[in-house]
Amino acid sequence: MTLFEASPAAGETPPPDAVAPRDSTADAPTSVARLNTTIRDFIARWNIVWVEGEITSWNVRGGNVFGRLKDTQSDAQISIRVWSSVRGRIPADLAVGAHVVAAVKSDYFVKAGDFSFTVSAMKHVGLGDQLERLERLRAQLRGEGLFDASRKKPLPFLPNTIGLITGERSDAEKDVHRNAELRWPQVRFRTEYAAVQGERCVPETLAALARLDADPEVDVIVIARGGGDPQTLLGFSDERLVRAVAAASTPIVSAIGHENDRPLLDDVADLRASTPTDAAKRVVPDVGEQRALIAQLRSRATTRLTQRISHDIAQLEQLRTRPVLRTPDPIIDTRSQEVWLLLSRGRDTISRHIDGAERRTVELRASLRALSPAATLARGYAIAHLDGGSILRDAADAPAGTTMTITLENGSVAARSDGAAQSPSTPA
Repeated sequence: MTLFEASPAAGETPPPDAVAPRDSTADAPTSVARLNTTIRDFIARWNIVWVEGEITSWNVRGGNVFGRLKDTQSDAQISIRVWSSVRGRIPADLAVGAHVVAAVKSDYFVKAGDFSFTVSAMKHVGLGDQLERLERLRAQLRGEGLFDASRKKPLPFLPNTIGLITGERSDAEKDVHRNAELRWPQVRFRTEYAAVQGERCVPETLAALARLDADPEVDVIVIARGGGDPQTLLGFSDERLVRAVAAASTPIVSAIGHENDRPLLDDVADLRASTPTDAAKRVVPDVGEQRALIAQLRSRATTRLTQRISHDIAQLEQLRTRPVLRTPDPIIDTRSQEVWLLLSRGRDTISRHIDGAERRTVELRASLRALSPAATLARGYAIAHLDGGSILRDAADAPAGTTMTITLENGSVAARSDGAAQSPSTPA
């Protein structure tokens, strides 16, 4: 279906859905859905167009981006949509104000009658293939965690020796030395020269970094350069150099001296300084400031100690003026009387407990004696034990010839049974 469909037969009154937009009349109107569908099908044949403009709106919703692109020479604007599947393939730093080139295809939403352009590719204007690879590498290294703040090493308060990697006889070297020595005159440097641009930049910087990182005297390393355009700074975004800096055991400060185009070295270094001068200020403390701080802390400590001693003296004087410390004898006499009374009460209590325990002991001894088998034996009784140790209770258990032991009040005797005897009361 297109905007140029054939007309219906004469004399017919077709429904709105059957009337093409170009043949619509007041008596035979087309439907809104038919009109929108016709427009969508018509513009669907348009090819992808590369357009240049400035991002004026960039709203992220549900992983998709809805924005607007403005002409750089006029107020003309278009609506753009970047689906989540495309968003991962475009630079991550795109935002309002960015000057971009985008590949767009027209899209018309039938339901809402909304016309916009779907973005399939987008890049910064002037960003060549080399810088595009740099952005992809930046995203990869960020995903690996090389830019995380948690892996950054802290700088020492006062480094023993500062390692400096810079160009020979460069302004960056002079700036770092001059400003560091102004802040701390006794600071020491170990300088390694390397090319700061061109093909020799990366290998020479890697070699200098390895030598300084292996030196136990070097506590921090500064990589310095006096700024430059993005092309000359590409060496400081080389993946080999960036990974070497991340793996170094010595804290590293990046002082490339630029603001607009950050090389990857800035992101992976333990500290980024805006300029070589800033690096010198961040690496060593100011001796004047430290002396002033020490004087301030000493003054505060003296004041605090004086106040504490004065307070303790006042407290001691206050305690000495109390009646209990001026004349302690009445309190001692009162307390001694209380001690005597408590001692006397304690003695009485203990005596009563001892007397009661003695009476209870006598009673228990008498009960024990009454229940003891020895008392029974004392009355003339005896206990017969068989050889197994059991007590003989029935004459039938000791037939003739059975040996036994008879226990008396004093000692025991061995006996042999002649069998059961007749009871004296039993007639013969």
